[in-house]
Amino acid sequence: MNYDALKNSYPSRRSVVYGRKGMVCTSQPLAAQAGLDMIKKGGNAVDAAIATAACMTVLEPTSNGIGSDAFALVWINNRLHGLNASGKAPMALNIETVKKAGHSTVPKRGWIPVMVPGAPSAWAELSRRFGRLSFDELLKPAITYAEEGYPVSPIISRLWNNAYHEFTQFSSEEYNPWFDTFTPDGHAPAPGEPWKSPDMAITLRSIASSGAKSIYQGELADAIDAFSRKTGGYIRKTDLENYWCEWVEPIHTGYRGYDVWEMPPNGNGIIALMALNLLKGFEFTERDTADTIHKQLESMKLAFCDGSHYVADKVSMKVTVEELLSDKYAAKRRTLIGHNANNPSHGDPRCGGTVYLCTADGDGNMVSYIQSNYWGFGSGIVVPGTGISLQNRGYSFSLNQEDANCLKPGKKAFHTIIPAFLTKDGGAVGPFGVMGGFMQPQGHVQVITNTLDFHMNPQETLDAPRWQWTGGKNIEVERGFPYALTEELVRRGHNIKVLPESLTFGRGQIIWRDKDGTLTGATEPRADGTVAAW
Repeated sequence: MNYDALKNSYPSRRSVVYGRKGMVCTSQPLAAQAGLDMIKKGGNAVDAAIATAACMTVLEPTSNGIGSDAFALVWINNRLHGLNASGKAPMALNIETVKKAGHSTVPKRGWIPVMVPGAPSAWAELSRRFGRLSFDELLKPAITYAEEGYPVSPIISRLWNNAYHEFTQFSSEEYNPWFDTFTPDGHAPAPGEPWKSPDMAITLRSIASSGAKSIYQGELADAIDAFSRKTGGYIRKTDLENYWCEWVEPIHTGYRGYDVWEMPPNGNGIIALMALNLLKGFEFTERDTADTIHKQLESMKLAFCDGSHYVADKVSMKVTVEELLSDKYAAKRRTLIGHNANNPSHGDPRCGGTVYLCTADGDGNMVSYIQSNYWGFGSGIVVPGTGISLQNRGYSFSLNQEDANCLKPGKKAFHTIIPAFLTKDGGAVGPFGVMGGFMQPQGHVQVITNTLDFHMNPQETLDAPRWQWTGGKNIEVERGFPYALTEELVRRGHNIKVLPESLTFGRGQIIWRDKDGTLTGATEPRADGTVAAW
C-alpha cells in the first residue's frame, strides 16, 4: 500500500481515525465500543468481532438478529481463514411444496423463506478456534443492552418504522410475536427512545452458557420447532441438529499489485473479483470521468450476469471458481466493453436488511465479518418468548429446476452478504466491506478502485458518491454524483436515475494496517456508525 498517497486531499465528510492497539468499525457506536472493550480486557480481534456481532442483533434488529446468517474472513497467525455460517433449507421444503402453497416464486416474508440460522454457530466456532476470552464474557454486552435497553439511533428508527408499516398488513398468527417483540407499545421506537427485549437477553444467556448448542440441539431448538409446527412452518429440530458452520478456503484475484479476497460460493463475492479481473485490463488516471465510470459499470454488469447465472451452493455449480476467475475468460468478456452501454448476458467460462463490521488488534489479527437477516427484519417470524427473528434467505432461491440456485431440501442459497479482505505480498492490509443486498459486490469494486486506482484514504473512499447497476442499462447514482458525468453516461446509452436515499447505496467499514502497525479506520457516512480506536 502506498500509504503516503492515501493521505492526499479529497473532499470528505469526516476524518479517518488512527489507532495502534485495537480498532472496531461498525454502524452502531455502542456495538463498536463493546468490541473494543474486549480488546482492552486482553481479548483479540476475533473476540472483538464476536462481541460486536452479538450486540448488533440487539442494537440494529432491522438488519440482523439471532436468527441471522453470517460469514467471516479472519487474518490470524499470518494466514487468512474463511468461515461460512449460512444456513440450509429445511428438509421439508421443496419446489413442489412452495408451488402447492400458491406461489410462483419464493415469497419474501413468512415461513417459506426461513432457513436454518447460522450466526450463533459462527460466534461459538470463532471463539472456540481463535478467541482468547471466554464465550460467555463476549456476549455480556449484548445481554446487558437487551435486558436494560438502549436509545435507538436515528437511521435504525426510520428503518424500524418502515418495517412496522409493512408488517401491519400481516394478520396471521405467525407474525404476532414480531409485534410483541419489536413494537410492544404499538409503534416503532422514535430516535432516542429506549427499547429493550428481556426475551432476547434470556436467549443470549442460553447461547452463551451452551456455546450456541441450545439453538441447535436444546431448548431454543425445541421452541423454534414448536412454533413452526403450530403456525405452518417447515423448519424442524432435526434441521437445526444437523447444522453447524464450516471453515472454507477464501478465493482471490490480483489487482494493481494487491490481492483482493472474498468468500467462495455460495456467496457472491466472486462477482466483485470477476469485475476486478475485467477492470485490471484498463488503466485509469482519473476517477470522475465518464470513461472511467462507464468501464466500471460495464465490467460490473458482465460480472453480475455471470454470477447470477452460475453461483449457487458449491455442490450445484456447473462451472468452477477457477473458470470464472481465469484471465482467459476475463479477456474474452472484456472485448464486450465498448463506448456505449450494453444489455449484458452471461457468458460461458468453460472456454478453456445486513450489518458489516471489521476489527483489528495490536498483534496484527484482523476480522472482516458480516451478518444478516436479508430483507429488513428477515422473514418477519419471531419465535415467541425468545426474541429470535428468523432470516428469509430462502427468498433468493429459484423455483426453476434448471437453475443452479434452485430450491432443494438441505441446500444453501445464493448469498449477497460478503466480507472482503486486502493483502499485499503475503501480508495483511486489512478488512473491508459494504453491506446492502446486491450493492455489496458493486461497493467492494468501488472501494478497491477508489483505494488502489485513485489513492483515496479509507474515509474518502467511503464518502465518495456511489453508483449501482440495477439491470439492463439501468444505473442508479447518488445525488452527489457529478451532473456532467450523468449527462455523458446518458449519451453513452445508460439509463441514469439520481436517488436522494443514501441507504440504497450500502453502508461500509474499512480498516487498513500500514507497515509500521498503525491502524487507519473509516466508517460509513450513510449510517449511524463509528470507529472505536485504542
